[in-house]
Amino acid sequence: MAETHVLFVEDDDVIREATQLALERDGFVVTAMPDGLAGLEAFRANRPDIALLDVMVPGLDGVSLCRRIRDESTVPVIMLSARADSIDVVLGLEAGADDYVTKPFDGAVLVARIRAVLRRFGHASGPDRNGGGAAEADAPAEAVLRFGDLEVDTEGMEVRKGGEPVALTPTEMRLLLEFSDAPGTVLSRDRLLERVWDYGWGGDTRVVDVHVQRLRGKIGQDRIETVRGFGYKLRG
Repeated sequence: MAETHVLFVEDDDVIREATQLALERDGFVVTAMPDGLAGLEAFRANRPDIALLDVMVPGLDGVSLCRRIRDESTVPVIMLSARADSIDVVLGLEAGADDYVTKPFDGAVLVARIRAVLRRFGHASGPDRNGGGAAEADAPAEAVLRFGDLEVDTEGMEVRKGGEPVALTPTEMRLLLEFSDAPGTVLSRDRLLERVWDYGWGGDTRVVDVHVQRLRGKIGQDRIETVRGFGYKLRG
């Protein structure tokens, strides 16, 4: 199995070195950089499998670096923030980050979150739509789902709106597939965290809310309806 390459951008020398050692002990190859500009150079030179970006780094802050990476790639990004209630968390998610971890963090927790994100990206086609086995051959699922002017190709992993392609990140694609599996059904934030983000232990629902907003901006604001107090549903 190929080694997983992690880009880690953190300006605190102690945290950077300790985290790099912890990740390397778990089998990751780590490129650690002390500022955002060096991080962007390293990203372009090495094309890592995942990026860990501290929000507050010099040169080019983590949120801006995330935007630059997202302009060039769909590589998964995890933001590191010193405060769980910081506006920087939301800004990072709006910039295209897939998840965030609050500092100080336990090394084992960080590794678990990294592996969860990598699992999602390694299976960007989303949950098994057919259930597997012989039944798949007898009753194949419909490959292209249509919701008004929105088309979701579940085999080609492509989305079109009004016949025009829509560029989604893997996390956005998984979120849309989850909605597409149950159009008209209200999906709670906790269910979406578990199914899309692989959070078996709960999590921050802001991750869901921001990604729903990003998805709405791409497929249409009225396509996903908010059901206050319960969650979201896809309009058929």
